[in-house]
Amino acid sequence: MKLTPRLALLMTLPPLLWAGNAVVGRLMAGQVPPLTLNLLRWSLVAAILLPLRWRALVPPSRLLQRWPYLMAIGLFGVGAYNALQYLALVTSSPLNVTLVAASLPVWMLAVGALGFGERPTRRQLLGAALSLAGVAVVLGRGSWQVLRQVHLVAGDLYILLAVLGWSLYSWLLARPPASLRGEQRPTAAQGWDWAGFLLVQTVFGLGAAGLFSAGEQALGAAPIRWSWAVAAALLYVSLGSSIVAYRCWGLGVAEGGPALAAFFSNLTPLFAALLSTLLLGQAPHAYHLAAFALIAGGIAVSRPPGRPAPTRPA
Repeated sequence: MKLTPRLALLMTLPPLLWAGNAVVGRLMAGQVPPLTLNLLRWSLVAAILLPLRWRALVPPSRLLQRWPYLMAIGLFGVGAYNALQYLALVTSSPLNVTLVAASLPVWMLAVGALGFGERPTRRQLLGAALSLAGVAVVLGRGSWQVLRQVHLVAGDLYILLAVLGWSLYSWLLARPPASLRGEQRPTAAQGWDWAGFLLVQTVFGLGAAGLFSAGEQALGAAPIRWSWAVAAALLYVSLGSSIVAYRCWGLGVAEGGPALAAFFSNLTPLFAALLSTLLLGQAPHAYHLAAFALIAGGIAVSRPPGRPAPTRPA
C-alpha cells in the first residue's frame, strides 16, 4: 500500500488528537472535575451525533433486545475509560498516561486468556514481557531503586484500571452476541454505521458517566470554573478526540490496513511528549524514551503480520 499524503494525514491525526486529549485533561485539572469532564464530553458527542444518526435509536425495541451487551460496552467504553483517564491526569503526566495506555495489547492478551479462552503464543508472551518492562520503567521513573520501593500515585493506578477496562471492551466488540452478528445486526441503512454505533454506545454509557459524576459531586467536588478555555477544551475533546479522530482512524485502517495503522498508533506517546513540552513545560526524560522503545518493541513482536490493530482509546 502506497503511503499517500491523504493516507498519512488520516493516520497521523488520530494519535495527535488523542495525545491532545491527554494534555487537555491535564490542563482541565482544577477547572473541571474529572468525572464531570467525562460526562460533559460524551454528552456533547451525543448532541452532535443525534441529529445525524437518530435512526440508530429507533425503534427502542431494537435497543432493548440487546440492552445487556450495549450496557456493558457503553459502561467500559464510554462511562469508565475516559473517566479513569481524566482521574489519572489529575496526579500523573500526559506522557506517563499515554505510555501506560500504549501497553494495551498486553492487557488484551491477559483478558483474552482469562476471560475468553484465548491462549497467547510464545511471540505474544515475549511481546508482553517487553511491554510490561516498559510500563515498569514508567512506574519506576527509570530507576531500579525507585521501582523496588514504588508507591503508585493514584494516576498510575487509575490508568492501569482504565486499560484493563478497555481491554474487556475490545474483547466484547470482537465477540458480540448473536443478535449483533450477521443478518441479525442492524444495517447502515438503519443508522448503524460507525457514527450510529458510536451514538448507541454513547447513549448507554451516559447513564454510568452520569452516576459517576453525581457521586463525584456528592463527595464534594469543586464546581466547574467556566471560561472560554474550558468551553474550547470541551469542544476539542468531544469533536476532535472523539468524532474526528475515530472517523479518521476508521478510514485510515480501511485504506492502509491494520499493520500500517499499528505503526502510526504508536505515535501517541511521542505527540504527548511534544505537546506536554510546548503547553505544560513538562519535558520528557530519558526513561520515557526507553519505555517507549520497550512498549513499541513488545507490540511489534507480539502482533503477527496482518493482524488487526486494537481500537485505540482516547
